[in-house]
Amino acid sequence: MTTGLPQGDLRLLETDLAQQLLTSTLFARLGLIWTDGTPRVVPTWFHWTGEEIVMATYLAGPAMGVRHPARRVAALRMNAAVDLNISTDANPPHALSIRGRAAVTEVDGVADEYVQAAERYLGKDAAASLLESAVRPGTRQARIAVRPAWVGLLDFQTRLPSPLGGVL
Repeated sequence: MTTGLPQGDLRLLETDLAQQLLTSTLFARLGLIWTDGTPRVVPTWFHWTGEEIVMATYLAGPAMGVRHPARRVAALRMNAAVDLNISTDANPPHALSIRGRAAVTEVDGVADEYVQAAERYLGKDAAASLLESAVRPGTRQARIAVRPAWVGLLDFQTRLPSPLGGVL
């Protein structure tokens, strides 16, 4: 039962619904402020470690044709405040919103969480094929980790949006 937990409570992450969304093959939508000051939303694979949501993106990958670092890395280094949303398209929808700050670290090769996400999203065989082309000399990734500071959860049955609009 999650009706007793207020929006913002980190214990919402322990609920069955949040765990279903965190282990699903739905994309997370990463909301961030771009280097020009405008808001952006970037759909992305993610892996939930139990403490943080980790997304990986390429800084370099010559064998894969990656010629420049993903632009979201510069944006996150300028402003680490983010909002992540994982939601279904079903009616009624289920939605998990997580706010926090992104910590970016550079990884030689492929981040462990990228491997775990690839296996979840693609299945082991397809992930192995992708990773075979990614794990090459010169590959570098940015590991983007968000430790939740605020959590909102909607199921549109027992947990509804605020009358003031959305998840506050």
